[in-house]
Amino acid sequence: MARATTHTTGAGGTGPTTAPRHHGNRHGRSEQARLAVLHAADDLLVEKGFAGVTMEGIATRAGVAKQTIYRWWSTKTAVLMDAFLQDAAKDLTQQDSGDLAVDLRGYLRQLAWFLSASDSGAVFRALIAQAQHDPEFARDFRARYLDEQRRRDRLPLERAVERGQLPSGLDLAAEIDQLMGPVYYRVLVTDEPVGEEFTDRLVDAFLRRHGQS
Repeated sequence: MARATTHTTGAGGTGPTTAPRHHGNRHGRSEQARLAVLHAADDLLVEKGFAGVTMEGIATRAGVAKQTIYRWWSTKTAVLMDAFLQDAAKDLTQQDSGDLAVDLRGYLRQLAWFLSASDSGAVFRALIAQAQHDPEFARDFRARYLDEQRRRDRLPLERAVERGQLPSGLDLAAEIDQLMGPVYYRVLVTDEPVGEEFTDRLVDAFLRRHGQS
């Protein structure tokens, strides 16, 4: 990765004196600058919508040079996707209580909130819309998000299989579709509520099908 241009601000520095800014270093991108850019992109999308987000606006909000952003990302969509992927990895971690019902209820509630009510959900919906008319981005989005998300979705069921609570031959992909699919349908299509009452009903139906209620 190319090294970001540095600026010096202290006395005796060899470069021009400027206001403090985030910048990269010889070891790669500055983590402080990277996080500032991702947070700025999230905030701007929520405030202005996808069309209102620009690389110039992200740079200004983050306090970095626009050229610095272009060293790391080629488009605003790439910035937003990295912001979303980071948020998903952080916010969709799962508990392992040893109780399938507790774990599934907690996870579906968190997923529904993440997709429908959080700032990350707004980014998700914008990325899904972008994917409808950008096939290359759609392929990248599926590869980078959906594969990892399916792994997260399967985790409570895989743990239950290992504990003997669910049969070893269970079709995990089909069960995940039935559990998670209605949440995505409401978030992306009908815009109906996806509160705890709704997600708990999905879990209860799953538990009844498998003799766990």
